[in-house]
Amino acid sequence: MKKSVTPTFKDYAEQYITNAEGQWKNDKHRAQWRMTIEVYAKLLHGLLVSAVETAHVYEVLRPIWSTKAETASRLRGRIEKILDAAKTAGFRDGENPARWGGHLEHLLHKRKKLTRGHHAAMPYEEVPAYVQTLRKRETIVARALEFHILTAARPGMVENMRLEHIDWVNDLWVIPAAFMKVAVDHVVPLVPRAMDILRELGHNTKKGYVFWARRRGCKISNSTLKREMTLTGAGEYTPHGFRSSFKDWAGDETAHDDETSEHALAHQVGSETRRAYRRRSALKKRRALLGEWFLYTQLQKANCDNREVE
Repeated sequence: MKKSVTPTFKDYAEQYITNAEGQWKNDKHRAQWRMTIEVYAKLLHGLLVSAVETAHVYEVLRPIWSTKAETASRLRGRIEKILDAAKTAGFRDGENPARWGGHLEHLLHKRKKLTRGHHAAMPYEEVPAYVQTLRKRETIVARALEFHILTAARPGMVENMRLEHIDWVNDLWVIPAAFMKVAVDHVVPLVPRAMDILRELGHNTKKGYVFWARRRGCKISNSTLKREMTLTGAGEYTPHGFRSSFKDWAGDETAHDDETSEHALAHQVGSETRRAYRRRSALKKRRALLGEWFLYTQLQKANCDNREVE
């Protein structure tokens, strides 16, 4: 028999997560549960948990099923668990509209596996919570991965970073052409948090490299970064994929032009003459863009703190 007062999906989801998160050891897992329900399941928020039907769940999943396949799949599973719990508590009857087998599988195509060579990218909505997970880890590799995210740099650029590449006065990272994919010097404006990381590690380098693997006693590698992602619950993604996360965020959430984000990624844009000009003049714009990227993660942290995620 149903209880007299039926909660909304949002209220019941909040109650479910609060009750369950004590069993989850991974901070990122806790944050992702709340984030996916809050950001992607908004259509369900105002519905009574008893009124959620297949059409509602389908409309939540459909827009992101192809573009954010991993997130969509996990979101479906989370909605299914919440609705199962609601049924057990007496707030629902009948079959679960979020179940996959014999139900949603007929409406949504199966997720495609990533092809070889594809850099699996974390959806940018999940990056802020992940950055906070990294900040709780007191390892050089975690600092390297956080620095990599904040600068939107290629992993190889971070791996080869040396103290002499840092302009401490102007908060710049001057990367020599020898370390660049396009064999051209590249200047990266550094946000305050990135500078803090460098100051923290600057006195403890190995053979001049800022980021080094303590286990091997030499500079980090891409496999070292990937291992850190696996240890922190993000093993389905790649370090290089964070560049795509940044690019998607810049295009979806900011008013900055595409050329600025392309320069921030050290991509070649336009003719050789135009590229030479833009390398000089776009620095201020790139600093503003990377500053907003940094603030995005901090604002999300504040929101998470208010929801008692951490």
